[in-house]
Amino acid sequence: MLENKVALVTGASRGIGRAIAIALAVQGAAVVINYNGSEERARETADAIKSRGGRASLYRCSVGDFQACQEMIQHVIKEYGHLDILVNNAGITRDSLIMKMKEEDFDAVIETNLKGAFNTIRHVSRQMLKQRSGKIINISSVSGILGNAGQANYAASKAGVIGLTKTMARELASRGITVNAVAPGFVATEMTDVLSEEIKEAACGQIPLGKFGKPEDIAEMVVFLASEKADYITGQVISVDGGMNI
Repeated sequence: MLENKVALVTGASRGIGRAIAIALAVQGAAVVINYNGSEERARETADAIKSRGGRASLYRCSVGDFQACQEMIQHVIKEYGHLDILVNNAGITRDSLIMKMKEEDFDAVIETNLKGAFNTIRHVSRQMLKQRSGKIINISSVSGILGNAGQANYAASKAGVIGLTKTMARELASRGITVNAVAPGFVATEMTDVLSEEIKEAACGQIPLGKFGKPEDIAEMVVFLASEKADYITGQVISVDGGMNI
């Protein structure tokens, strides 16, 4: 389905990002795994792709760094000749109630989650405009739609991603580039594994389907949006959240 396509997935060393990278590769895309933490974890993602017969390479940089993102995009284009799919998945949390939230914690989350998406889109759009084609998929969150106590920074960043998605969709549509967002709900990853059983039970109580999602649930939606099956879909925010956003 994605043969001869090149995809860049940010924050792809674990969790949802890893599942997305693997799913795109399984469908035939060559995947560039962006990471900013553990190289070992990123290599595990690459190995998982290669063991399935896919193609993968690694690139380390902070998406919050404008210049570093430019160099990453240039590297990918030099290496592969084109870039067809961008998935902005890199994200962090620094949860705290507003009265206790530190300025640096607010800034750090905005820098990675929102400015990071701007940085990559800013630099990849030039190439996609030349190609007159491209798929950009931003990972938002149900928190960006509904809000969530203790996550002023995270919810604001993910709401910002939605605004960015809709604006980019309008700006880039005339050149055949689609821009969409996926808004996951509670997904079973390392980020949620640290929650207490009490908090997990309370969370499940907010989900009509009564359970956490899997990273693969998000990945399959991303694959669909990256494929020609979604050529007539742009500027949309698709919730994959077990019904939280009904």
